[in-house]
Amino acid sequence: MVLMKTKLATTILLGSLLLGSSQALAEVVLHRGNSGEPKSLDYAHISINIEGFVIYDLFEGLVIHDAKGAIAPGAAESWKVSDDGTVYTFKIRDNAKWSDGSPVTAEDFQFAMRRIENPKTAAEYANLLYPIKNAEAVNKGKAPVEDLGVKVIDAKTLEITLERPTPYFLQLLSHYTALPISKANYEKFGDQFVKPGNMVSNGAFKLQAHVPNDSLTVVKNESYWDAANVKIDKVIFYPIEDAAAAVRRFEAKELDVTYNFSADQIKRLRASYGAQVHVTPSLSTYYYAFDMRQPPYDDIRVRRALSMAIDRDFLSSEIYKGAQLPAYSLVPDGMEGYGKPPQPDFAAMSQIDREDKAVELLKEAGYGKGGKPLNIEIRYNTNTNHERVATAVANMWKTALGANVSLVNLDVASHYSYLKEGGKFNVARAGWAADYADPENFLALNVSTNKTFNYPHYNNPQYDALIKQSYEERDVAKRMELLRQAETLLVNDQPLAPLMGTADLWLVSDKVQGWVDNATNNHLSKFLSVSK
Repeated sequence: MVLMKTKLATTILLGSLLLGSSQALAEVVLHRGNSGEPKSLDYAHISINIEGFVIYDLFEGLVIHDAKGAIAPGAAESWKVSDDGTVYTFKIRDNAKWSDGSPVTAEDFQFAMRRIENPKTAAEYANLLYPIKNAEAVNKGKAPVEDLGVKVIDAKTLEITLERPTPYFLQLLSHYTALPISKANYEKFGDQFVKPGNMVSNGAFKLQAHVPNDSLTVVKNESYWDAANVKIDKVIFYPIEDAAAAVRRFEAKELDVTYNFSADQIKRLRASYGAQVHVTPSLSTYYYAFDMRQPPYDDIRVRRALSMAIDRDFLSSEIYKGAQLPAYSLVPDGMEGYGKPPQPDFAAMSQIDREDKAVELLKEAGYGKGGKPLNIEIRYNTNTNHERVATAVANMWKTALGANVSLVNLDVASHYSYLKEGGKFNVARAGWAADYADPENFLALNVSTNKTFNYPHYNNPQYDALIKQSYEERDVAKRMELLRQAETLLVNDQPLAPLMGTADLWLVSDKVQGWVDNATNNHLSKFLSVSK
């Protein structure tokens, strides 16, 4: 009798082990190279795309970008817009739940938006929601958070009232600034709600572990409303800033997807991996900012001279191998209704003529031969491509203008934190990818009151007035003309030097299905699958 029980127990144990083993083998894992460590998982305090890639897997807004980059229903299954375009009413899905199984409610969205606009939060992107009624007044401490135009109609109905019609408002709501927070969970953990073990999320995945500078792991959220269609069990993000190391790990099949590789590798990688190499034109601009708070960068002649002496064609063809194109405006080509962006007068000149004119301008400003020496420090975030651009620009300024140029680099989080916190510099590398497909998203960066993203500290009252006027203009064509007038001032004043219209560089294994190149550079893991 005892022997029979032992055999039965052994059989059950072996069966359990085999079942567990088969389940483990069946786990679908996506390994993503992410080009840098997120500064935070609190979306009130992030601003770059590598942070967004993680956040969008964890949290879902009222609307999202689908696999093709188009606006699609997210936590809201539908919405209505008033005839005058100022009131949006969202119906939140009945089966939208947090990862702890509790329902996602209209109050969660209201709570999150009030938190973003509360000046005590010091949210970096608070201005993105300024089209909401009273948002700017709340954010500047002139009105209580309760005055924000976000109203709970019932548990699953949210009403948002705007200051004025905003054609791109749904685009704004797809941004992480408009993501919800579980009010109950935040009241329990406060700002520590983003920590593993504390975080409750409503996206397709939930946070399992985070080892800074090593890996960040998210696992499938079984409470997600569309969990049945999520084909990946686990996503591991690796914050690899070394582009060469990321490529090596992709080639060793340790990574299924990786973002940002060195552009000089395009030809070699295409020869070896063909369609697994993705070079996708995007609504984004690569630029150098001049710190206008200090000489000589407060002198328009110096800024224009430095911008003129940069051979953008060389950067495009030699460093990026054509993956990025020369640019002379902050707003990229392709914005509907905007036409070709304004160009500075030197854009039509040959590079030799530009350099000759640059020398004249510097001489007028008292620099160059017979004048004061021009000492320049270029700051950039650690990345092979950015290093090569900085080295090339330094050589151009030395050769054409006789400048003494040094380079300083920091990791991506530290670099942008330094700029956003107002740290002083000479010249700093920056880039901007559209949060929404409207020129205002680029031009609002340099309004004097934008304390976060106005890296040059540009202050032109006429520019500010044109941007403000554009917010009040209902006629689409007239609004675009106001924005064009504003950018004309920007390209003439050159507080920043646009260098290239950028492309997004990805390596995507042929094991990964569901990947669609898109200009918004949104690639939610929920749309992907991985074959064995």
